[in-house]
Amino acid sequence: MADIDSNTQLTLPGNNLVTLTHVVYGLHAFSAIIGIITAAAIVTAFLTGWPSIIAVIINYVKRSEVRGTFLESHFSWQIRTFWWALLWAVIAGLLFITIIGIPVAWAILVGVGIWVLYRIVRGWLALASGKPMPM
Repeated sequence: MADIDSNTQLTLPGNNLVTLTHVVYGLHAFSAIIGIITAAAIVTAFLTGWPSIIAVIINYVKRSEVRGTFLESHFSWQIRTFWWALLWAVIAGLLFITIIGIPVAWAILVGVGIWVLYRIVRGWLALASGKPMPM
């Protein structure tokens, strides 16, 4: 029988799934750090870097294994972060096409980059504390 957390009433995940979730946050963080220390923007490195793409693939492949645990909220958090960042990057790209939209596009990209960093840090800290993310 699976262990149940008395506070959250969710099934407790195995240590290997917790470690995997740390690895996924690490992959996302690695992509973001590449964006900070290189000429790439945080958002473009996060969306196009192989670590983040691998992380999102892992999220989708392992999603059924974390269902019913607090890790399910982390997987959803990571997946939503990726897709919302992509949506805003596409919007910024469309604005970049116009001369007038270039400053707005840059502002969106910087804002989304900061938002991505925030979501990685907030999620990873919650995971380290064994807490679920808000759905």
